[in-house]
Amino acid sequence: MSDSRAPGWGRYAPSPSGDLHLGNLRTALLAWLFARSTDRRFLMRVDDLDRVRPGAEQRQLADLAAIGLDWDGPVVRQSDRLDRYLAAIEQLTAAGLTYECFCTRREIQQAATAPHGPMGAYPGTCRTLTAADRARHLASDRPPALRLRADRTDFEIIDELHGPYRGPVDDVVLRRGDGLPAYNLAVVVDDAAEGVDQVVRGDDLLPSTPRQAYLATLLGLPAPRYAHVPLVLNTAGQRLAKRDGSVTLADRIELGNTPEDVVAAMARSLGYSARTPAQLLKQFDPAELPRAPWIFDENGLLQPSGCP
Repeated sequence: MSDSRAPGWGRYAPSPSGDLHLGNLRTALLAWLFARSTDRRFLMRVDDLDRVRPGAEQRQLADLAAIGLDWDGPVVRQSDRLDRYLAAIEQLTAAGLTYECFCTRREIQQAATAPHGPMGAYPGTCRTLTAADRARHLASDRPPALRLRADRTDFEIIDELHGPYRGPVDDVVLRRGDGLPAYNLAVVVDDAAEGVDQVVRGDDLLPSTPRQAYLATLLGLPAPRYAHVPLVLNTAGQRLAKRDGSVTLADRIELGNTPEDVVAAMARSLGYSARTPAQLLKQFDPAELPRAPWIFDENGLLQPSGCP
């Protein structure tokens, strides 16, 4: 899909685990605005290697289209691209940069962080397993994950909104115990293969980005330009979730809002007055984006069409 023209692609990559809420829709809108305002094409990719709920992908795509977003080319899905992830894993393994890990999540959480890793990182429990240790684990029928053998503990990226950011690097999982490629590997491989050179996503993912940029360098792949945008929070200051009330597009429509009302509310949260993405694009300036999160109050933020 990628070609040699510059600039390349922006993208939005939802996981089909449920309906998109207003925070997801706002991030998708921002990703579209960043791409279109820089003359990039816009890719829609479904990151479906984890939990998939029946019908979620179709509802997500319908909601994105309903608020006025479009994308170039067909929707792509990670589940159709397993071969490319396995090839990347083989490349890293051939370079001596992987090892098997038999730890459970509980064991990782309970273990003390090893000296080679930053606080909160994988402690390296399986880094130095002997052949006897490995044989003992394999005899227990616990399928191993495959981890990266990182040779550094941090890595710096440049973010469009946050500037230089140095974050932790550890021995991330490349292949899960069930045999499927892990997210951190798949997203790096996909973005490079698809010509994505601009990634816009929520700022809760900023701490994991140095890991992905570092992994890209090990694979000889270019890292994209990043922009981590503020989240939408509930009135308690927590990340917005479906438990917070009428937070999906379908919820808002049921209450009497239109998709244009929802776009208008998201535009106001960014400091603009517009009712469609096309109108918003004419005003959009990334330098003017608010750095604080948008606090969503379902009781007062969105009024039905025609109400003051």
